[in-house]
Amino acid sequence: MANMMAVLDDIDRRILNALQIDASRTNCALAQEVHISPPTCLRRVKHLTQAGIIERQVAIVAPQMVGSRLTAIVEITLDVQAAERLQEFERHVANDGAVLQCYRVAPGPDFVLIVQVADMPAYHALAHRLFAAQTNVRNVKSYFSTLRSKFETKIAI
Repeated sequence: MANMMAVLDDIDRRILNALQIDASRTNCALAQEVHISPPTCLRRVKHLTQAGIIERQVAIVAPQMVGSRLTAIVEITLDVQAAERLQEFERHVANDGAVLQCYRVAPGPDFVLIVQVADMPAYHALAHRLFAAQTNVRNVKSYFSTLRSKFETKIAI
C-alpha cells in the first residue's frame, strides 16, 4: 500500500477524506466540496475503487440502537500455529456475523477479535460455538467494554 500513496495526489486525498466523513453524499455534492467538476469526481472515485484504495462504502450502525449492547475484545491463543491452522481459524471466525474484526497479532496471543453481541448470554453462545468447540483453541481471554469513548473509521491520508 506504500506504493499506492505515491500515486495519490491532492485531489485524491481530498476525495478520500471527504468520503471517510460522509460517503452518502451525491457525486455533485462531493465534487463541489473537493472543488472539482462532477465528471472528474466520478472518474476519480471509480479509479480509487478499482485500484482497491476504496474497499467499500458502508453505513455505520449504532450497535445499541439495534440490540447489540455488548462489545468484547477477545484474545485467542491456538495450540498449533502452523499457517494452515491459523487460516482455518480465520475462516471459522470470518463466517460469524458477531465477529466484526479479526487480527493476527504478535507477540502474545495469536489473534485479537472485536465482537459485538446483544448481551452476556449471546457472548456465551458465541464463545461456545467459536472457541470451546474448537480443538485447536488453547486459551481465550475476553475483555468487555464498559464505555466506548472513541470509535473512528477514518484513517489519516
